[in-house]
Amino acid sequence: MVIKSRIEGMADWLFIEDVPDRYTPNYRLIEKEVAIHRKPVFLASHQLATGGLFMMNSEILFDEPLNIHTEVMGEIIASQFIFYRRASEQSKGKPNTFYGRSRHNIRYTPTTSSDHEIKKNIDYTYFLVVMSKDYYFNLIDRHSLVHEDFVKEIARGQYTSYASEDFPVTLEMRRVIDDLVNCRQHGELKRIHTEARILELLMYQLEQLNGGHDRPELYSVKGDDVMRLEQAREILKETFRHPPTQRELSRMVALNEFKLRRGFKEYFGTTVYDYVTRLRMEHARKLLMEDRMSISEVSHEVGFSHQNNFSIAFKKYFGLPPSDLAR
Repeated sequence: MVIKSRIEGMADWLFIEDVPDRYTPNYRLIEKEVAIHRKPVFLASHQLATGGLFMMNSEILFDEPLNIHTEVMGEIIASQFIFYRRASEQSKGKPNTFYGRSRHNIRYTPTTSSDHEIKKNIDYTYFLVVMSKDYYFNLIDRHSLVHEDFVKEIARGQYTSYASEDFPVTLEMRRVIDDLVNCRQHGELKRIHTEARILELLMYQLEQLNGGHDRPELYSVKGDDVMRLEQAREILKETFRHPPTQRELSRMVALNEFKLRRGFKEYFGTTVYDYVTRLRMEHARKLLMEDRMSISEVSHEVGFSHQNNFSIAFKKYFGLPPSDLAR
């Protein structure tokens, strides 16, 4: 399969990749950086390619609306994620790749060419995983019921999206994308890491997209509420050991409790309580396995007053008691 893309009015291609159609476990992994910093275009892109796979993470900001032209020769399955916000919006001065609105989908595309408008003064982060059919079906069996209808459409050779409309990106998907983008492995280890995380990402996508044909309404979070929810998440990340109550948190970010609870669930794909629990449990596991702290020390460190309550919560979250990981 051959995939290539360029910005309207520019001669140079952003990428031209001739990716082998066949999934090849030991195929070499190639990475490159592409940067364009000349008006009206700001673009920074990291790209990775191997047998049957092309992955790209791009940050895009245009001073005027322009089209990006894309061509596909062959058949591809693309997992697409778009994060976007107005360039004028700020998040307390903290850079955040995933700040703003988001959407995702899985698409099958046969040979085609298309143009997509990039609006001016919008910060976009575009994360793309392009797979050959052989690569995709190596990750998810062709006969699996989780994508039965999608496979039928692929067999017809017609362009199709897994879901008729895009869905908001969940917190789990954001975490996996962040892990893929910031991977520090090299060579074969990075290829293994990349494949494992892409499978995990597809699992979260299929889990959400398979929620039924009665698609939930896109999150209704708008305007300044987006920034306030991001601020709430940052507060929880810093205070998860002893987090504020939801009433206190709502006051801290100037958002009423109803909007905080509903908006957090819709925007991040998890409740405030479950998010705090995740932060506590993941930190506890690290302390047990990497820092080799005792259960009582870990219990105190992640904010539990009683060790027994911590042990119950840990087993409920991971399915095994902390004693299985403790020294």
